[in-house]
Amino acid sequence: MPSSRPMRSDARRNREALLAAAREAFLAGDTDAHVEEIARRARVAVGTLYRHFETREALVAEVYRQEVAELCDAPARLLAQHPADEALHAFLLLLVEHSATGKGMGEALESIMATDSPVFDESREDMAHALDQLVAAGVEAGSIRGDVSGRIVLRALGGICGMRAKGWQDDAKRIVSLLYDGLRYGAASQG
Repeated sequence: MPSSRPMRSDARRNREALLAAAREAFLAGDTDAHVEEIARRARVAVGTLYRHFETREALVAEVYRQEVAELCDAPARLLAQHPADEALHAFLLLLVEHSATGKGMGEALESIMATDSPVFDESREDMAHALDQLVAAGVEAGSIRGDVSGRIVLRALGGICGMRAKGWQDDAKRIVSLLYDGLRYGAASQG
């Protein structure tokens, strides 16, 4: 159970080192990395790992949460750098990249799919909210149609990014372009 006290700086450093080591292992395809190996890579004792994460699955879930949090921080940055419709397009491509990362973590993530972990529901909500921000900015600018939500766009991307065939990522980028064109179609006439 998490403590309400702030984490000591050495404990925070250990936690961050564990997350970085796990992320590196999972993204490199070492999905079977045992907690002992992750602790060794983080240069901490295995007991330290278990003080921060009760199970390997809890560690995997937190690595995934971090990936999603980084992804969902992008809309504000993209909107500051690009017109709203271009920011949305850039984020759609980031979602494809995120899916590729998820495929790299696939086996590790499978270990938490059978648990009660709310990580996937929370992540979908966060991604839909990020898309809502971008869609709303595009609607306000008159460049994105107003009859879609972030959840609908995310569902469309789920089908695209769920492809497992060779070359799926190139196909996904082409399909994202079609989706993007559809999101802009008729936008000016809706205003």
